[in-house]
Amino acid sequence: MNSRMKVLIAYDGSDCAEAALDDLQRAGLPHEAEALVVSVTELWLPPPPPSVYEVVEEALAAHTPAELQRGYVKHTPAVAEAQALADRARERLLVNFPGWEVSAEASYGSPAREVLRRADEWGPHLVVVGSHGRSALGRYVMGSVSQKVLNEARSSVRVARGRIEAEPTPARILVGVDGSPGSAAAVRAVAARSWPRGSEARVCIVDDPLVSVGIARFIPPLKEEIEKENKAELDWVRETVDGAVRRLSAAGLAVTSFVTTGDPRSVLVEEAERWGADSVFVGSHRFGNRVERFLLGSVAAAVAARAHCSVEVTREPEGERGGNDAAV
Repeated sequence: MNSRMKVLIAYDGSDCAEAALDDLQRAGLPHEAEALVVSVTELWLPPPPPSVYEVVEEALAAHTPAELQRGYVKHTPAVAEAQALADRARERLLVNFPGWEVSAEASYGSPAREVLRRADEWGPHLVVVGSHGRSALGRYVMGSVSQKVLNEARSSVRVARGRIEAEPTPARILVGVDGSPGSAAAVRAVAARSWPRGSEARVCIVDDPLVSVGIARFIPPLKEEIEKENKAELDWVRETVDGAVRRLSAAGLAVTSFVTTGDPRSVLVEEAERWGADSVFVGSHRFGNRVERFLLGSVAAAVAARAHCSVEVTREPEGERGGNDAAV
């Protein structure tokens, strides 16, 4: 990566949040990065009025009324507790990633909205959230915070389901590609990470070829057109997979590929479990407005909700457009 990676980590002290911290050790993240831990407390009642000293202290540092309000609210017990959680997570991260520059902060309000607000302000490359997907039922129902952040964040999002190892072991990364800029970004993200020696990547593409329906047997031009379209589709699939395989192989990963037909939402989840993947990388799109940000691709959302392992949904970085997986 040309610039130091920025990682925002949502942390609330829950088992899911702890698993997300553990998962970072198997995410191939760089030895040097900038991280921000954000803990949010939900305040349903107005905070108690600040003391005169607190008002003066915060007024000197604030530039806007909103900053002033946030400044004195941090002195409330609930926000102080959230800050203590964030500080605890910061200490854990520094133990696991001594080369990182890590800061921690607390906020109040809707957890998902606050994480999204801070992400929009800070501009991380990756937002990390925990998931409740531990049980068979839980795989299908992500926590509301994780789901909203995944749907609306501008950056890539990692829905983490942690598994800590006593010693660093090779990782297995399943990469779903479909020829879109988002999937090309997923391939680039995997290739740019620092994976343990012997790690494997598996490129998966789900094709949906046209089938010559019964009527085509009686209309030769239609049958020929369908066959021509299927051949072009097959060529595109091979080109897309070969481009991803070349990129990942050049990064030192042992790469295999998997081409099949069906619903990618089910195929990727099933292949991840069958192959024993540690994480799945899938692409999504960068959105221009809040409505578009809410309408996340159904494949990415479904895989993130149902997979047994961590799922990273990558979005095309700002300023990078065009291209396909054959040229990643």
